[in-house]
Amino acid sequence: MYRAPVEDIAFTLKHVAGMKSALDSGAFGDLGEDLVDAVLGEAGRFATEEVAPLYKIGDEHGAVLKDAAVTTPPGWKELYRRWIDGGWNALSGPEEYGGQALPTMLGVAALEMWNSAAMAFGIGPTLTMGAVEALDKHASGDLKAKYLVKLVSGEWMGTMNLTEPQAGSDLAALRSRAEPAGDGTYRIFGQKIFITYGEHDFTDNIIHLVLARLPDAPAGTRGISLFLVPKFFVNDDGSLGARNDVFCSGLEHKLGIHASPTCTMIYGDGFQGARPGAIGWLIGEENKGLACMFTMMNNARLCVGMQGVAVAEAATQKATAYANERRQGKAAGYAGAGMAPIVHHPDVQRNLLTMKALTQTARAISYSCAHAIDMAQVSEGDQAAHWRDRANLLTPLAKAFSTDVGVDVASLGVQVHGGMGFIEETGAAAFYRDARIAPIYEGTNGIQAIDLVMRKLPLGGGEHVHGFIGELAAVANAVRTSNLQGFGRTADALDAALGDLTQATRFLQELSADGRTEEALAGATPYLRLISLAAGGAYLARGGLADQGRIVLCRFFAENLLGEARTLKERVIDGAESLAAAGKTLISA
Repeated sequence: MYRAPVEDIAFTLKHVAGMKSALDSGAFGDLGEDLVDAVLGEAGRFATEEVAPLYKIGDEHGAVLKDAAVTTPPGWKELYRRWIDGGWNALSGPEEYGGQALPTMLGVAALEMWNSAAMAFGIGPTLTMGAVEALDKHASGDLKAKYLVKLVSGEWMGTMNLTEPQAGSDLAALRSRAEPAGDGTYRIFGQKIFITYGEHDFTDNIIHLVLARLPDAPAGTRGISLFLVPKFFVNDDGSLGARNDVFCSGLEHKLGIHASPTCTMIYGDGFQGARPGAIGWLIGEENKGLACMFTMMNNARLCVGMQGVAVAEAATQKATAYANERRQGKAAGYAGAGMAPIVHHPDVQRNLLTMKALTQTARAISYSCAHAIDMAQVSEGDQAAHWRDRANLLTPLAKAFSTDVGVDVASLGVQVHGGMGFIEETGAAAFYRDARIAPIYEGTNGIQAIDLVMRKLPLGGGEHVHGFIGELAAVANAVRTSNLQGFGRTADALDAALGDLTQATRFLQELSADGRTEEALAGATPYLRLISLAAGGAYLARGGLADQGRIVLCRFFAENLLGEARTLKERVIDGAESLAAAGKTLISA
């Protein structure tokens, strides 16, 4: 069973991602290492002892829909109540509304543990936290006063309603409409699909954030507005009133995360005899809802990245335990009697070390993204702008690379289990099933790569990314001059990867400057993996410099996995023409 790796998490936060230097400088006020360690320790205990034991029940039982009401698996509702009673939903929420206002770094570290223990559980509060951020930044004072306290505490949960049957990633195709009612409210009509925790029994009320169009809205994404639509109306005294005209008409039967209800939501259909039209309140300005929603989306993208890290960690733990128990064959280096535990076989060792190294790199990238978000909030002027650019640069890496890692590592976990991994009994397959959604939602990983190349590489006049590469190169130089034993060819491998990254970066920037967008986009996905591997190698090296016990994994990554950077660079620079030529064969007349 999963055990929260509190020591690894704390080390990565403090010594790789930058939390210790921020604490020492007083950037987070009175927050000190003692409190950080206490929060992580208790989060680890709760994840290990309270959440993880209910994972299998959730996976096997799933969520059930009957008469427009969803029932979650046995014990899950009570688990959620214990979770919010522990204050976990409020961890990074605004103090003004009952939150603890702790750094994003600490929040995502706890989030990793919830998702490792049960991804279907951890995903629900993720959306509530995103709704809190969107309302805090964009909603009116009246809406904040009415909804934020209970959303921050977790007494109510929030959702994000974007996708429609004809409009997945292309939000310009949205058809849901909002009609002004003349009293400051709007009546919402439409259908939304794939709405996570759109209906459930965890909380008495559910607060939906819904994208819709006004009657006179401009075409495309410029004409989208964001509305708050509660399941139940809220009276002036905070009590719940009548049911709104919104309901769940169906649950998706999914590959994984079975306990998480993925709902089709109907707005404005006259539910239970109500006057047609779900009543909603505008968030922000009319026709500017996408900017409001992207506050929530960017939060969700980092959180989804943490799901990738989380599943990878859980799969690695399970595979490592199995490899030490399962006996098969005679291993060359095994001196014991009888068959050797399969962990003694070099190929199994390679799989397990690959799993561990990829998990650590994804964790470091994601925590570094959270660190940048925190530093942007506590800094001013040019420093704040620098950290905002850094957070923007790292967000697509955290989301896409980490979720790709979740799938890759879970697949390797099945492989380590052999035939036992392909059946449900061991639980290895469940991680693979759960992980597969994360590269798809909150903007597919292909969209993250496009965002990286077209929007993030130009940051700071195109120089921010080169400053980032320079910081990574300084780590490689520190390895070279450290005289620490065990790094092997790590410095050489890092230098080569960073050289490949620099060349690929300048190439893509030149293509974009010349208006050769299609060629640039052809290299976007390999480029995202290239920059992630190079950054991950440097982050592992930073960890090895801080703790010599971690050098061995850093060297394994550098000498066994980092060589992929050269091939990725070649795909970025030389792959566009062949992709275009072959792509034409896929297009039907």
